[in-house]
Amino acid sequence: MKDCIIVLSGGVDSVTLLHEYRERIALAVTFDYGSNHNAREIECARRQCEALGVRHLVIPLDFIGRYFESSLLSGAEEIPEGHYDDLNMKSTVVPFRNGIMLAAACGLAESNGLKHVLIANHGGDHAIYPDCRPGFINAMSEAMREGTYTRTDVLAPYTNITKADIVARGARLGVDYADTYSCYKGGEKHCGCCGTCTERREAFLEAGVADPTNYQN
Repeated sequence: MKDCIIVLSGGVDSVTLLHEYRERIALAVTFDYGSNHNAREIECARRQCEALGVRHLVIPLDFIGRYFESSLLSGAEEIPEGHYDDLNMKSTVVPFRNGIMLAAACGLAESNGLKHVLIANHGGDHAIYPDCRPGFINAMSEAMREGTYTRTDVLAPYTNITKADIVARGARLGVDYADTYSCYKGGEKHCGCCGTCTERREAFLEAGVADPTNYQN
């Protein structure tokens, strides 16, 4: 039964979720909010959906890029390097990004009679991204249930697992990780040094899965 819409970035986590729940997904939505890496992510998301026969929408949220403050929206030179738990990584937070995206996806879900909004937040996000943490996800899910006739909620099965766990799942599912994109700097090659590149590298290593990513450094 196709009862889900997925918020799909085109990165490792959401593409894995797309493959894992493919039989239940009626619609995938990617939001173009003006980040450095949006364009490359969107193309990966489009190709992944095309391969699985999933309907894919790209919705602009350009007001985020115009009015919100985040190094993710300010150009590659503003992106800090290091691990997600480093204090300087807080500059990459896009304020309430997941709340905005989940709200829009919820409206799409109700418009299409769908019961669940899938999102691929995971345990590694908790250190600096408050809108990825269990408390936020649970509260948002309850608000969506109360605010829709369809009683639509959030389905976030990766909330308490690691990115390495996700990569291991994806490898078993046969996900083509070469056709995913993560780098916050948005270059042709992954920079290999920003927080999301560092996390990506470590996840493949920890999962014991060959990393197909083309890194610059």
